[in-house]
Amino acid sequence: MCRTVDLHQAVLAKNDENALALRGYLGDRGTVAVNLLSSPGSGKTALLELLLARAVAGGVPAAAVTADLATENDATRLARSGAPVRQILTDGLCHLEAGMLQRRLEDWLPEGTRLLFVENVGNLVCPASYDLGETLRIALASVTEGEDKPVKYPTAFGLAHLVVVTKTDIGDVVGFDREAFLRGVRQVNPGVPVLETSARTGQGVDALLAHVLRCAAGEEAHVPVLARQHERYLHSHENGNGREHDHDHEHEHSHAHEHSHERSGGHAPVDGQAR
Repeated sequence: MCRTVDLHQAVLAKNDENALALRGYLGDRGTVAVNLLSSPGSGKTALLELLLARAVAGGVPAAAVTADLATENDATRLARSGAPVRQILTDGLCHLEAGMLQRRLEDWLPEGTRLLFVENVGNLVCPASYDLGETLRIALASVTEGEDKPVKYPTAFGLAHLVVVTKTDIGDVVGFDREAFLRGVRQVNPGVPVLETSARTGQGVDALLAHVLRCAAGEEAHVPVLARQHERYLHSHENGNGREHDHDHEHEHSHAHEHSHERSGGHAPVDGQAR
């Protein structure tokens, strides 16, 4: 059990190092990264397609990276917006890591990109623990998923700078209890802003883009209580619990499929047009 815990801490610590480097890389380019987390079927891709189209129409230089275990379906959909898009195939890995994202961006991210949207793997468990060097983390949940999503997945919603409700146009039909959902959000992340959206009607999309742009312009995002606790853990870990090299090596070996996939060329870009 101790070795399992140590290994997990070593993996997260290495990711945090990579995230710090990626945050600096993006900052030097003037790019703000937005990490989108949700479960499968939340409507995240449909909302992001509309969000990108609004950004392009408004002259905002935006791009997107989307991650899935297989297929480039989401990249093809997002490219209809006219924004540059790249797919990451994780080949079975249930989340993105900062190092994976940085390797994709270094030879691709268009110059002048102001907003980089990262559509994480559809999963509210694993992705929640991995910092991707983002400025803004958004947790999404649809009205069809149940009001208790925030309390069932407290890390995903507790570390969010913004919570977005999707598919609100069918909320009444499916009996969505809005107040119960908001109570759950407040329980795990007091004070976090909540936006309600519908990709079908366009509700809330302009407000969401405006929120992201304000953060990109320097407006301070909401700071979750859970994030402050995470920072204290990192400080403690760096000053008292050194990482062991054999742990990092074991992690790299366990994710060998990720590295072999990169060599296979499965990350072909989809730049603004469907293929």
